[in-house]
Amino acid sequence: MLFRVPRLTDVRELLDLALPVVIVHLGLMAMGVMDTMMVGRVSAEALAGVALGNLYYFTAAIFGLGTLAVLDPVVAQAAGAGDQEGVARGIQRGLVLAALLAVPIALALWPAPVILDWLGQPPDVVPIAGAYARASIPGTVGMLAFTALKQGLQALHRTRPIVVTIIVANLVNVFLNWVMIFGHLGFPALGAVGSAWATSLTRILLVALLLWLAWPVLRQQLIPFRRQAFASAPLLRMIRLGGPIGIQHQLEYGVFAIVGLLMGTLGTIAVAGHQVAINLASVTFMVPLGISTAAAVVVGHAVGRGDAEATTSSARSALVVAMVFMGSSALLFLFAPMWLARLYTDDADVLRIAAVLIPLAGVFQVFDGIQVTSIGILRGLGDTRGPMIAGLVGYWVLGLPVSLLLGLRLGGGPAGLWWGLVLGLVIVAGFLLWRVAQRLREPLRRVAIDQPIQVEV
Repeated sequence: MLFRVPRLTDVRELLDLALPVVIVHLGLMAMGVMDTMMVGRVSAEALAGVALGNLYYFTAAIFGLGTLAVLDPVVAQAAGAGDQEGVARGIQRGLVLAALLAVPIALALWPAPVILDWLGQPPDVVPIAGAYARASIPGTVGMLAFTALKQGLQALHRTRPIVVTIIVANLVNVFLNWVMIFGHLGFPALGAVGSAWATSLTRILLVALLLWLAWPVLRQQLIPFRRQAFASAPLLRMIRLGGPIGIQHQLEYGVFAIVGLLMGTLGTIAVAGHQVAINLASVTFMVPLGISTAAAVVVGHAVGRGDAEATTSSARSALVVAMVFMGSSALLFLFAPMWLARLYTDDADVLRIAAVLIPLAGVFQVFDGIQVTSIGILRGLGDTRGPMIAGLVGYWVLGLPVSLLLGLRLGGGPAGLWWGLVLGLVIVAGFLLWRVAQRLREPLRRVAIDQPIQVEV
């Protein structure tokens, strides 16, 4: 059933939502890309500092950001079933969760300099990376609240305010980077740390601007703010459903973070070259990530309506579109690595490392697209534990040991570390594709937050 040609109407429905969602994901990614590109003109140490600082920030924040993706099935399935009260309660509980999750993230960010030094990172990079992570703390609440509102609006197919918000925020981020990195308009030149302050301020702007632009839609979802939004039992059920999403994100990002830290043991140039390659891979990844989000929504709507045929066809559509795009980007990575690397730096040593790693990113592009799209489909079905198990086995039990063996023990260096990532993605993609096929054969069931839920493995 899964591997038949999808219906054209379902492809169109997916793309209608996926295209603006992709723009949103690319816009969020663009802030980090611009930070990297602008700081890359300062020095290799500053570029490596941003790499480690960003790595540490998202290691601390990724569980919270992933957990808020619980709004995909909760709000989408409620909308598909015509349950407006369920939609409102879901979005409000998302904001409550965002506030709760901000506290442990901030506490984890503060000791960044000490932890990075303990992990053996380059002494010339640790102070920059630690200060970068600390300067990111003020924007954490804004980022989490924006994520909750964004997930809710996407589930309602209201993406235009999010797109406008992202475009404006990127323009502001570039301007603030210009001011704070290089020292203009009377500000001191803060270098890499200036980019962190710029991004932090921009993240606060994100939530304020989105509230303003989307208020005609959000007003009916947020006012009145229900007392039930603070009830502990439904919040715990949302965490039970969303926690595995956060853990899966943590497992996936964590293995990439570990590889990034291992790069630090190979020197500053290795970190900088790795940052260029991983940044490029992350940019292309935003497209299947957007398709994954759209798949979670359209599949969730179909589940809410009880439409099994639409559920399966929407899943097919998402997988086909993701594989076509990632196959095309893989060709670019394989045949133009040096041209892509020069977009980030002119440093000859950094270019040499990046040009080796970028084709490896091309190798795992298609598998990366399959696994993230499958995760979105499963999330729309209410299955959040399967991807968590796949990430644990594929990345940590199998992929990371191969990275350690090839990269450090056998002397393969940066390329050896990356081959473990390739293996992990292949294994995870294969398992999740199989799980999607299995779950689509089962009866459709809507998740329930205001009464006990069961999430099967």
